[in-house]
Amino acid sequence: MDWGMKNRLSQLIKEDGKCLFLPIDHGYFQGPTTKLEKPGETIKPTRGVLRACVNTENSLPIILRVSGGTSMVGKDLANEGLTTSIKEAIRLNASAVGISVFVGSDYEHQTRMNLSNLVNEAEEYGIPVMAVTAVGKELEKRDARYLGLCCRIAAELGAKVVKTYWCENFDKVVNGCPVPVVIAGGPKFDTELEVLEFVHDGMKRGAIGVNLGRNIWQNPCPVGMIKAIRAIIHENVSAKEANKIYESEKKK
Repeated sequence: MDWGMKNRLSQLIKEDGKCLFLPIDHGYFQGPTTKLEKPGETIKPTRGVLRACVNTENSLPIILRVSGGTSMVGKDLANEGLTTSIKEAIRLNASAVGISVFVGSDYEHQTRMNLSNLVNEAEEYGIPVMAVTAVGKELEKRDARYLGLCCRIAAELGAKVVKTYWCENFDKVVNGCPVPVVIAGGPKFDTELEVLEFVHDGMKRGAIGVNLGRNIWQNPCPVGMIKAIRAIIHENVSAKEANKIYESEKKK
């Protein structure tokens, strides 16, 4: 791995080997999602809104989504293509690029080739690729056997990091994947403790971090949730201890 690739990954993954990503790209297929109606107040990393709404000074590293082309009202969310070039990602100074892969869907081959082609081009410029093991609307697929298959395939095709859903026996997913795994949030949970419990379990079972969106920015106290999750990831606290951090922040 060359210096540029290592440097970009180091912006995303801290010295302890762990990370906390905040995905806010839901608008590319869901439109004006609740709490993302004004993306400049949340920061949404697609190239249009990145240009229009994100301050160029003191901004955090960006993982730029580069796949899309479908919407919630369309026939199939899996029918994605590449929407942004690597040159555009470099122009926007992205630290990495993200792309969805829909294993088991009618568009599996297409999205796997999207990933392969993206990796080929990204490697040439030292840009890390994060593969997202998406399942469209069929969330019942989220078991260890299926997600383990998805993650291994994504790694085999060259992804440097894989984002996938938490599931029971999550260690089976991680152990079969030769690159770092981060946990996606999925649907919004009813309580903060539920979120913190699956984050803690996933970290204990080998994830390097999380990539949670709605369970943070749709929360009444998003700063408290970020602090609580960060404590689990970087300070190894329990879910109950993290929940106390959240409640304390919420009272402020």
